[in-house]
Amino acid sequence: MARKKASLDFEQSLADLQALVERLENGELSLEESLAAFEQGIALTRDCQGALAQAEQKVQILLERDGELAAQPFDAEPEA
Repeated sequence: MARKKASLDFEQSLADLQALVERLENGELSLEESLAAFEQGIALTRDCQGALAQAEQKVQILLERDGELAAQPFDAEPEA
């Protein structure tokens, strides 16, 4: 359940970040609102980067064999 929550947190942060970008691009915010939105966007970006880094570490741990990282090919197409 924690894995699903982390995924939802990442997805929500990304959606919030996209919404902030749209608001900033519209140009209808005051200077103060723009600065607050920018600050919030930076925080969301850092949260997303942290979640991605954590996911990358988990993948590396899962692929590690005998103390060395074993490169595994990524098959983007699901098997039928």
